[in-house]
Amino acid sequence: MVKVVIAGATSVVAREVIDKIIAKNKHEVVGLSRNSGDDGIKWVQVDYQSQDSLVNVLEGADTVLCFFSGTTMADTQKNIIDAAIKAGVRRFAPSEWGTSKSNGGVAFYAFKDEVRAHLEKVNAEKKVLEYTLFQTGLFTDYFGHPYGTTRHLKPIQMYVDFNNRRAIAVGDGDSPVTLTTVNDIASVVTEAIDYPGEWPVTGGISGTQTTVGGLIRLGEKLRGDFTVDKLALEDLEAGELKSSWYPLIDHHGVPEDLRDQMSKGATIEFVRAGAMGTWSVSDEWNRLLPDYRFTSAEEYLTNVWEGKP
Repeated sequence: MVKVVIAGATSVVAREVIDKIIAKNKHEVVGLSRNSGDDGIKWVQVDYQSQDSLVNVLEGADTVLCFFSGTTMADTQKNIIDAAIKAGVRRFAPSEWGTSKSNGGVAFYAFKDEVRAHLEKVNAEKKVLEYTLFQTGLFTDYFGHPYGTTRHLKPIQMYVDFNNRRAIAVGDGDSPVTLTTVNDIASVVTEAIDYPGEWPVTGGISGTQTTVGGLIRLGEKLRGDFTVDKLALEDLEAGELKSSWYPLIDHHGVPEDLRDQMSKGATIEFVRAGAMGTWSVSDEWNRLLPDYRFTSAEEYLTNVWEGKP
């Protein structure tokens, strides 16, 4: 048994991971948050800006997993990294859970670059903290919107919209994309905690390797013909979205009067990043856990959409 500390533990992906770890009934799980939670684990309210507070709570921990989003999270994670080293933590995973290539042109992922650079810096002279970048591509679950299959994750509308049989693609849609279910992500992270070898720095988790066009074809197989808006990359790079529609962000943190503007901006970034191959990730954890059976995108989405109007 080891002590696993989850930072940003109230996020939906963190809660999926926590459920999997608890189900194994093997490790002590401590959730860090500015507010307490109710997942049946020990919760600690912590000041992420206080080194003393962080070191105190990380004492005795083997593994720290981070689940943060937003542009202000770089300093928070750097504080956790520094505290983890002081507390003697063995393993660390920063908040990745998505793209492969740096922030990939997605502005609100820019904090990841800063955190990666800090991890390289602290380990420059000698390895003081083992870490892995859990990179997953896009969550397969999103393409089941509005139908969810997990306890915590609420699927969001995406630029390949199975529900309304429509899609947005750059050119012919031949850019690669990785799709991985949240259930598989949580399961692999849980297995990684017990992995006896050294964690790989780049830790790709790959459920299905396909293309945007391949995903659209799967949608048409399951749902019928799609209307596809084909965009030019140069328009997206100029900040122009010449599509007949775009996914709307449905989140309590987005003001209603900014919803359209923010949704349009997010679509430009996501679609442009996709055209650059940013959502295609490697498969290090697949190879390290050869006995684990992943759920393919076709299997998952067939189960979701079968019998739906």
